[in-house]
Amino acid sequence: MHITLRNKADNNSRRARQIYQYFNNFAGAAPNDLDAVIADEAHRLRSGRRSNAQESPQVEELIRAARVPVFLLDEHQRVRPSEVGSVELITKAAEAMGIGVHTIDLRHQFRCGGSPEFLSWTERLLGLDGDGNPPEPWRPQGDFELHVASSPSVMEEYLQARLDEGYSSRIAAGYCWPWHDPRPDGTLVPDVVIDDWHRPWNANTDKAIKGAPPSSLWATDDGGFDQVGCIYTAQGFEYDYAGVIFGPDLVWNGNGWETNPSANMDRSVKSAPEFDLLVRHTYRVLATRGLRGAVLYSTDPETNRFLAKELGVPVL
Repeated sequence: MHITLRNKADNNSRRARQIYQYFNNFAGAAPNDLDAVIADEAHRLRSGRRSNAQESPQVEELIRAARVPVFLLDEHQRVRPSEVGSVELITKAAEAMGIGVHTIDLRHQFRCGGSPEFLSWTERLLGLDGDGNPPEPWRPQGDFELHVASSPSVMEEYLQARLDEGYSSRIAAGYCWPWHDPRPDGTLVPDVVIDDWHRPWNANTDKAIKGAPPSSLWATDDGGFDQVGCIYTAQGFEYDYAGVIFGPDLVWNGNGWETNPSANMDRSVKSAPEFDLLVRHTYRVLATRGLRGAVLYSTDPETNRFLAKELGVPVL
């Protein structure tokens, strides 16, 4: 996200590069060197110490660097084994350093039409509400639109129509297809194949290539619609309408969700002991990127039927 902010602020000026930095840029900061540090996406704080044994864990470095450190986090957005950011982690680190903590709940947000009800519905759908409640039927919430697509082509047509109306829209998917480097001529390989529909992943480069934006700008650049995004390019961003493709790594089997690590292509995640939780977090993030609406589609017919028939989500 910081690259996108730099790109929007003063055309990536020196001042912008000083303001928007990575978490690990504060390892050498003097105590209280800054008045304030705002650590966005703080659920992505990394665990342990790095190669230099003298360096502290990232959470301690950030707390030490500023008189007022602010951590913005959503524990349901932790999607890799190495990500450990949580309210408990930050609180324990601060208390160990003799610093008090003030916690504020920011449940309301611009995403999802500002609807905490859609967030709660999604968390119940994916078994993340913490109370073990089963999924509940969809009840329309204000102006937020939710649909199930009968095919990825139908999803794309709906989102293209919103794009033509002047809204932003993107399609993202679970990491269930291979991801090849661009061809020698710079074109992207259409790796995401579902029946006769095929599209490339977003470019995995740091520069624009054949009309496709670099990965860091996929969610915000006008050329991003023609590629399928993944959790790493969608997380931290929002667009008006979010299309979400559920792959075979998470399917509804009639009694509940069933996860399949062998269907996932993310090597660091598929081997994690907590794969079941991480993959649910992934789809929760992708489903909640939309400001005005979301379209869901599963490659598994039973999962699509469950969303449409049992939960009553309107079908496109």
